[in-house]
Amino acid sequence: MNERVEWKSTFYFLMACIGAAVGLGNIWRFPYLFYSGGQGSFMIPYIIAILVIGFPFMFVEFAVGYKFKKPVVDIFRSMDKRFKILAWIIFIVVFLIMTYYVVIISWDLDYLFLSFFNGWGANPDLFFTNTLLHTSSSIYGIFEFVPYLLIGLLVTWVILWLILSRDLNSGIGRFSAIFVPILFFLCIGLTVYEVFLPGASIGYMMFFKPDWRVLGDLNIWLTAFGQVCFTLSLGYTLTINYASHLPEGTNLPINTFKIILANCGFEIINAIGIFSIIGFMSYSSGIPFNNIITEGTGLAFVALPSIFNVLGTVGRIIGPLFFFAILISGISSAIACFEPFVDSMESEFNISRKKAVTILIGICFLISLLFTTRASTIILSYFDFFINNILVLILIIVQCVLFGFIYKRNDLIEVLNRNSRFKIMGSWLTFIIKYIIPVVLAILIVYGIYQLVIDINLVAIVIYISLTLFTIIFALILNHYCD
Repeated sequence: MNERVEWKSTFYFLMACIGAAVGLGNIWRFPYLFYSGGQGSFMIPYIIAILVIGFPFMFVEFAVGYKFKKPVVDIFRSMDKRFKILAWIIFIVVFLIMTYYVVIISWDLDYLFLSFFNGWGANPDLFFTNTLLHTSSSIYGIFEFVPYLLIGLLVTWVILWLILSRDLNSGIGRFSAIFVPILFFLCIGLTVYEVFLPGASIGYMMFFKPDWRVLGDLNIWLTAFGQVCFTLSLGYTLTINYASHLPEGTNLPINTFKIILANCGFEIINAIGIFSIIGFMSYSSGIPFNNIITEGTGLAFVALPSIFNVLGTVGRIIGPLFFFAILISGISSAIACFEPFVDSMESEFNISRKKAVTILIGICFLISLLFTTRASTIILSYFDFFINNILVLILIIVQCVLFGFIYKRNDLIEVLNRNSRFKIMGSWLTFIIKYIIPVVLAILIVYGIYQLVIDINLVAIVIYISLTLFTIIFALILNHYCD
């Protein structure tokens, strides 16, 4: 096997990891979860979730990658040969997430262009739903393509190919080192501007105002734990892969703290900015705050464009900066999610990096064409719910079994503490990995299945079965043909 490529510098590594964590969910998912979770009081379950799941699991992922310094499939094989197929299953699940994640990035690319002249018009909601997506309420819309959506999608895939096809440092490393700091400067700059808008205090006072009653609601706690898993991409193996390229002498605990604190800091600063600008809109329009704030694509592609319209000329400056920030965060997360699969394909099948990237992106592009149809939002919602609320959580539990029960966990503790003055307590980490995380995630899975059963229909059943079979069949094929 060829000598493992190392990161050009710790800065490259940190920026790549932070870029992987800071994704689309940080910008538009967290603000709404924070609002619906009791505003300021949501910080309590959020911080506890970071301490209980975020730090422990990332500690272990870093230790695994740093110890073995191999592609992920080879690492899982080395830990226990029975778990080699688990790596392929994880790759396929993350691959399926990328089929629609990249589509959302392509929507943002369209909006980046439109934002220079408020191309969404006076009614952003109507534009997004009818003009851009041509959304159909029927699943039969899957047979009706929206041709111009292909342009943004194709450009996005080309950008990803150009970054991923280069070696680790000149591709992912250089992109992250340049654009992740830009992302943070944009976030801070936009937030500073937004908190001084007229009526912004309506928003940021709402942000800091706690509603202590919600702390007795189990759903709020489940939401906080789910958000931490989602925002840190726990279980995707990308942290294992990035850590496997670290040189000897790296302080793993300190770097873990830097990455998680940077990610959480970004989420909170961005949320304050979002709350402030929605407060401005509420003040300007007389519409109540809770009638404006929304989640997901509704916030990014409907609510905020409406606000940019109200801002006039300034909105044509703030808008492009905002959508450019989304573009950076989306791309930095996407390249991180593909990297473990690309790395293992190179190693296991002895092919060039460009060939591995071309194959993966080519197949992913073909599947992502589903989301250029009029039924795109229907399919996307089912994909996202089933994969992120059930499949990913199951895979994290299985990895906890591997790291906590099967592999010699004392070896991982020694690796974590080797170059650090801050020592991780082995008994504490072991207990959390073996028992706490699996129990918490099992509750999340049961809750997810309950929601699935409530909203079940024939279309959902077909999609869920198809996703499961696709994952199993292709994982078995890849597992069979690798050494």
